[in-house]
Amino acid sequence: MLKKIQDLYKQLQIEKKKSFNRSLSFGDYFTDRWEKAKFLGFGKGSSVYDNVLVLGNVVVGENTWIGPNVVLDGSGGLTIGSNSVIGAGGQIYSHDSTQRTISGGTKPIELKETFIGDNTHIGPNAVILQGVKIGDCVIVAAGSVVTEDVPDNVMVAGTPAKIKKEV
Repeated sequence: MLKKIQDLYKQLQIEKKKSFNRSLSFGDYFTDRWEKAKFLGFGKGSSVYDNVLVLGNVVVGENTWIGPNVVLDGSGGLTIGSNSVIGAGGQIYSHDSTQRTISGGTKPIELKETFIGDNTHIGPNAVILQGVKIGDCVIVAAGSVVTEDVPDNVMVAGTPAKIKKEV
């Protein structure tokens, strides 16, 4: 049985490399990104890689691409709009366990809904902290850490992320 799985894996690797010139994580050879998104109740035309961690209540609109190695933490509620991109390695949180940790477990984990608007591009390895609301038509530059709300039609960058220009 193991030999059959290994042979299938090898065959799928060759096909992906030949067709798309790419190599994927193991699970992404055996799953369909659009079917996984459909299973999770995400909007029509959205896709999510197999290695994406999806926790809690996550709502995703239509035609949204969620890249590999992303963390979508919906433990406090997470909504991502339509026609958006969450770049590879992005992390979006709706909880914060800092106070629980430093209190020795006597304080609760803080839960706050996080919201990403429509037509918004979250660059690779960006981190969105719990409770943040990001507007429509926003660009979050790669590697940025967003700690506060972002209005519509801007580009933010940095740690912490600040508005750099209008879009």
